[in-house]
Amino acid sequence: MTIRIVEQAFEPWSLLADYERFELAEHIGKYGAAAVFVGSMRDFNLGDGVIGMTLHHYPGMTEKQLAAILVDANSRWALLDTLVIHRVGEVQPGDTLVLVAAWAEHRGDAFDASRYIMEALKSRAPFWKRETLAAGQSRWVEKNSDGYKV
Repeated sequence: MTIRIVEQAFEPWSLLADYERFELAEHIGKYGAAAVFVGSMRDFNLGDGVIGMTLHHYPGMTEKQLAAILVDANSRWALLDTLVIHRVGEVQPGDTLVLVAAWAEHRGDAFDASRYIMEALKSRAPFWKRETLAAGQSRWVEKNSDGYKV
């Protein structure tokens, strides 16, 4: 179980490959599934163009809450490992914001755990977003979407 909060841009696919190569070496041959979610910043929200965003978090508490989410996921599904990387600070449209990965012997556990971790992160982890709109003003994002197109 690994959690990283990062301020710099990251490339999720190379991090994932490195993680599997170096951190999961003891599990090679044991997992039959890896379910991965990568979330990126859009250039629109609530019908408005968005040119940038600042992601804030509560250091220490954010990691503690993410750890609790991963412990909960591990108690619900038969997982071999989990990884969450979340970006904070200034971001631009197209930047990767979050990487969630779950490894398990079977796809059902990996799929279900990955989805659960992402949804719990969006609703329980202390992150706040301040968008800069194309029209020049800025606003706090009041709530996360349910993950489906409106």
